[in-house]
Amino acid sequence: MAGSSPFEVLRVIVGGGFYGGHMSESPANKFVAFLVIIAAPFAMGAFFLAWAPAQQFSITDPREDGFVPPRSISATVDNTQRSTVSVFCNAPKAESIGSAWAVALDEPKYEKYDNVFITNHHVVDDCIGKEKYLTIARLYADEVPAKIVTLDEENDLAVIVADLKIPVLQLSPYQPQPGYWAMLVGSADSYEGSVAFGSVLNYNASQILITANASPGNSGGPIVDNEGRVIGTLAAGFDDVQYNVGPSLDAMCAKIIKCEGKYYWE
Repeated sequence: MAGSSPFEVLRVIVGGGFYGGHMSESPANKFVAFLVIIAAPFAMGAFFLAWAPAQQFSITDPREDGFVPPRSISATVDNTQRSTVSVFCNAPKAESIGSAWAVALDEPKYEKYDNVFITNHHVVDDCIGKEKYLTIARLYADEVPAKIVTLDEENDLAVIVADLKIPVLQLSPYQPQPGYWAMLVGSADSYEGSVAFGSVLNYNASQILITANASPGNSGGPIVDNEGRVIGTLAAGFDDVQYNVGPSLDAMCAKIIKCEGKYYWE
């Protein structure tokens, strides 16, 4: 509106002015009009700054994009910790601690067990044939006797059962890709419930490589995606390379679960 005063612009913006379409051009009203015109761009800028993060999630939804963090990292951590236990093998001269995660498996050999857990073969190795020394426990809770049901030494996996009912974790239906967000939970250096964030570095036919930090005691802990679903089980950490490694869900097809094909994500 060329030639219009700020006061006239304000009157048009508000739909013809105040109080029946008329607004006196007093010094006070002109000052108010000036302030509104100056403040409007800043108000719009604040709106877009607040709106942009919400729009980011509408474009990169964690349910459809494995590269972004979860909508609620705290909820993902809490849910995974609730389903993760410490595994103790207290055999004489061979005491050790590892981790395991709760899962529901449909295979007939697990039907009679209410509470099933996945861990590493090497975590329970010293308790094979000595199961009276094998126990599991929730986060800093009392230990409960456990029993070995299935062993897969080649893929470093084992299934154990115990009279300990906790929420189970779901298996991810999506094959992880390099760069996908990942989280590791376990008993790092005996610190139960430890959490580390990272990404999927890469994968092969049976293993997944992640950048999340791992320590002794993490073995057997779940590696989850940004939906809190399991993509693998941590097995080993290295000091001289940038990644840690564990069997993926594909490796579970060998002896743990029955898959439609050779691989879980086929």
